[in-house]
Amino acid sequence: MPSLRALPSLRVLPGFLGRPRPPRLLRTRLVLCVLALIAVVAAVIGTVTTISLHSHLYRQLDDQLAEVAVRAAGPGPPGHGAPPDGDRLRFLTMGGQPLGTVGAVAPSGSGGSGRDSGGTKVLRAGISVQDDSAPTGHGVAVEPLPQEQRSALAHAPRDGEPHTAELPGEGTYRVRSVPVDGGTLLVGLPASGVQDTVSTLVVTEVCVACAGLIAAALVGTASVRLALRPLARVAQTATRVSRLPLHEGEVRLRERVPLRDTDPRSEVGQVAAALNRMLGHVGAALAARHESETRVRRFVADASHELRTPLASIRGYAELTRRGREEVGPQTRYALARVEAESERMTDLVEDLLLLARLDAGRPLSRSEVDLSALVVDAVSDSRAAGPDHRWQLDLPDIPVVVPGDAARLRQVLANLLTNARTHTPEGTVVTARLRHVPAAPGLPPPPDGGAPSGTAEIRVEDDGPGIPAEALPVVFERFARADASRSRAQGSTGLGLAIVRAVVAAHGGRVSAHSSPGRTVFTVGLPLGEGRAAAPPTPADDPPDPGGTAPVHERPPGAPPSDCA
Repeated sequence: MPSLRALPSLRVLPGFLGRPRPPRLLRTRLVLCVLALIAVVAAVIGTVTTISLHSHLYRQLDDQLAEVAVRAAGPGPPGHGAPPDGDRLRFLTMGGQPLGTVGAVAPSGSGGSGRDSGGTKVLRAGISVQDDSAPTGHGVAVEPLPQEQRSALAHAPRDGEPHTAELPGEGTYRVRSVPVDGGTLLVGLPASGVQDTVSTLVVTEVCVACAGLIAAALVGTASVRLALRPLARVAQTATRVSRLPLHEGEVRLRERVPLRDTDPRSEVGQVAAALNRMLGHVGAALAARHESETRVRRFVADASHELRTPLASIRGYAELTRRGREEVGPQTRYALARVEAESERMTDLVEDLLLLARLDAGRPLSRSEVDLSALVVDAVSDSRAAGPDHRWQLDLPDIPVVVPGDAARLRQVLANLLTNARTHTPEGTVVTARLRHVPAAPGLPPPPDGGAPSGTAEIRVEDDGPGIPAEALPVVFERFARADASRSRAQGSTGLGLAIVRAVVAAHGGRVSAHSSPGRTVFTVGLPLGEGRAAAPPTPADDPPDPGGTAPVHERPPGAPPSDCA
């Protein structure tokens, strides 16, 4: 059995091999259906007309053939009596039939099956041709037929009915036999006129049908396009709605299908009216959702703000009691220490919630030129001090990367990412902080002020720990998100660190993403450089110290490996 590889014909049949065909527009399908119907109707009409004309012309030819046969078998000219057998072909010169008429005299009893020395028993056979010098006065002469044409006539049936015969070199003939004294007379008329008329009709029908299809395609395309304009406006409205950010924030869903396209008497109008009703319900639901979110955010912000003072008081009184002059037992001291620790943790949680509430409310951040290289170095230094059992590496460009933003919040972003890597990976894990400048892609539009787009500052925090479970990765930036034990919150994290990272980065117009697999987890932060400079040449005084006590990181030669700060 041949394999599919050995069947080249299958390569030209993608539709039969499961590959989906490209979809066609509705107006294209409608026009094609109309054209197919017109083509079928034109084919049926043309076929019926051709068959009818063919039958009618052949009936006329057969009637003419019968008249010629009667004249050929009848008596000769007045006063001459019946023509002898040798003059049976004289009718060919008498007129009354078209040029090219053939006649043949066969002996009685041959029946088309007898054979003479030439292969067929036909005594005489001739064809009428134009000859102005002929003595008959009609300008017609009789030319003998060659042997192959005589053989074709001899095989014609002798039943007195008209039949079609092919004469080599002369074409198609209608032949009829007439009994005469002592034999059979065969008379034939050329059918070329009938065939030419039918062929001309077929060509005319094909041309008219093609012209009609072209005209129908043009008119149908214009008519269908005009009829489907309301449906196109419905699709445009749905497309605009699909591009709206409906998942968060306040959404004013004002998109509606125009009223002129909502006529309930048409199918498109019914669809448009239903879409408008659905958009109204969705808009009401979005407004209710936004109002509920606003109340929740206001409550969180107010509660966080109000909780800061009592929490500070609790911490202060607990510390004051623990450090007082009065003797307290060990259990009381332990309880007071736990109260201070939990109050501090609660304070951090309240501060994080308050920050998220402010960011959700769209409160603007302070803007200044921030050197990300210095921030990364400081953050890695702090993380090294907090987690000496990890190995910390830096990978910085040769020149500092400067972005517009809030330095305190960007420092918090770096601290949260590094703390996340330190907290949820075992001892000995290598954590690398990378910073690089990603140039703007060619072809991007320039900023509104006319400056050139300068690209993006990209920060990556990478570790070779156990990784994030696949089911937890899509929600890793959600608030109070938890993963399994491989990245658990055993150290008492609030679960808001990565949520704050996403909110702060979004407030700076950037993006953040996470990719994880066993042995490699990467958090990527992209911050727009705006129209600012990607980097500025450093001065010796600007070089911060390396966390591991090595040479300044800005002096790392291009292409050198990351510096190990462990």
